Amino acid sequence: MTKKRKICAVITARPSYSRVKTALQAIKDHPALELQLVVAGSALLDRYGTAVNFIERDGFTINEKVFIVLEGENKTAMAKTTGLGVMELANVFYNLQPDAVLTIADRFETIATSIAAAYQNIPLIHLQGGEVTGNIDEKVRHANTKLADLHFVTSEDARERVIKMGEDEDYVFNTGCPSIDLAAEIVRNPKLDFDPIEKYGGVGGTFSADQDYLVVMQHPVTTEYDEAKRDVQKTLTVIDALQIPTFWFWPNVDAGADGTSNAIRSYREEHNPKHIRFFKNMEPFDFLKLLINSKCLIGNSSVGIRECSFMGVPVVNIGTRQNRRLRGTNVIDVPYDSDLIKKAIEQQLDTPRNERSEIYGAGKSGKKIADIIANIELRFHKTITY
Repeated sequence: MTKKRKICAVITARPSYSRVKTALQAIKDHPALELQLVVAGSALLDRYGTAVNFIERDGFTINEKVFIVLEGENKTAMAKTTGLGVMELANVFYNLQPDAVLTIADRFETIATSIAAAYQNIPLIHLQGGEVTGNIDEKVRHANTKLADLHFVTSEDARERVIKMGEDEDYVFNTGCPSIDLAAEIVRNPKLDFDPIEKYGGVGGTFSADQDYLVVMQHPVTTEYDEAKRDVQKTLTVIDALQIPTFWFWPNVDAGADGTSNAIRSYREEHNPKHIRFFKNMEPFDFLKLLINSKCLIGNSSVGIRECSFMGVPVVNIGTRQNRRLRGTNVIDVPYDSDLIKKAIEQQLDTPRNERSEIYGAGKSGKKIADIIANIELRFHKTITY
């Protein structure tokens, strides 16, 4: 019997799971592959929604749990968390002895996965390289690309950029984004078949999802750390003034998250808005069902650029966090200006539903990724000719 290839995937945060879920399932189901799953960072923490619980409920076996997040949510804590991640993950990879390690996208701590693998001569697989955003995420994403040996990108634009960075084009594949696989299932069955408040609790106002509602997901921008509190206050003011039922999600664990979270708590305590409900997290399918039935997504999450483009959900994208990423016709971009944010939301509410876009894939990425991993020569590093 041919020995299965052991593929070790590292999930470090709640958004990373939805980005890779279908690829994990395809690797797990593939007869030539063995999935090793490591959950680390904020994906283990209750304050960020304990994404590990959703992963386990989906039937995945977790080989290792790695606690690496340092308190502070500032730039120094980010750097130290990454350093701790390198140390801990190096031990994990040494013990698991994978044939390849898979890392996802661009969160600051994902560079720890890449360093721990590359320094031990373990072939590195990178998902979602070659994209541009203009902040620290872009630097991490490109650094992961240069450490990686096999690349799965989400668009032709990204593929061309990775090849221009000197990567072997035979090892750069445009598979689309695995998160679109989930969105494709939701498009086929979009019914909101659960009560968000009853199922997930949350804090704040109580209302029915049968009404027209908005969704807000706004994270701090790590290169604009000092402005995080002021930036989210502008969005809070607009959403409060609109008086439309709103499901608002807490920010990721990034530098500036304390400022964003403190602004939300202070505003909630002072104004007690009855039309806003605050949540930590939702299962990926439930979250997408919430989105596809919403009137508009507001904030700066990449879900507005990726999944919402495929589902045709109107988006008001605020600020620079998604700067220069490919967009569908569903997105209106605005700066941190209350008047412009309000105007853009009202414009989206008055506009007919957007056409769906397949700029990030057609919904078949996970199986493509598993098949390529199973059949390609897994090798460490490239031969570079000067």
